[in-house]
Amino acid sequence: MDKRSRYVLALGMCLTAFGLFLTARPMLAQGGAKKLTPADGHTIHVTAPHIVNGHEMGPFHHYCKPVSDTVIECLIYDSDDPKAMLTQVEYFVAKSVTTANVPLATWNTYYHDHGIEIAGGRVKVLDASDAETKQIVDIATKTDGIIFSLWPEGAKAPTGAVVHPQAVGHKPMTEAEYKNPKR
Repeated sequence: MDKRSRYVLALGMCLTAFGLFLTARPMLAQGGAKKLTPADGHTIHVTAPHIVNGHEMGPFHHYCKPVSDTVIECLIYDSDDPKAMLTQVEYFVAKSVTTANVPLATWNTYYHDHGIEIAGGRVKVLDASDAETKQIVDIATKTDGIIFSLWPEGAKAPTGAVVHPQAVGHKPMTEAEYKNPKR
């Protein structure tokens, strides 16, 4: 095969590969085989109000995923609109981890007990069967939450300040309550 023929064959193969890519791209966008990213998997949908700067606000839409045996992360939006902007992040941390690693004064200021929050009746698990909801609630009640608000309400841009909203109904704990293994 001469040089020109090899060039034409190589060009044809490249164009064929490019055509296959263009054909596959819409399929990838619709959930076909693609490389997973850290943003994938936030499929647990929960709503709950927060106390932000002393005012009850929300409910906020939490889209959560487990990232380890002891941590669940939630991306939080003001609505469930597909174009809603991420405004907060919450970590659900196993109580065994927070109790052993977070001083009580820090916990009382920034954390809240998900068992108490859920018992208050303001948390709603959406888009899940009854069995899935029970499993989510069972796991969540064994965690403490810490929220980071990154985009001030009504602001045109983030200011760099991070606010820590609190669960509605949060009450600081005593040392004995905090260390209680049954909490």
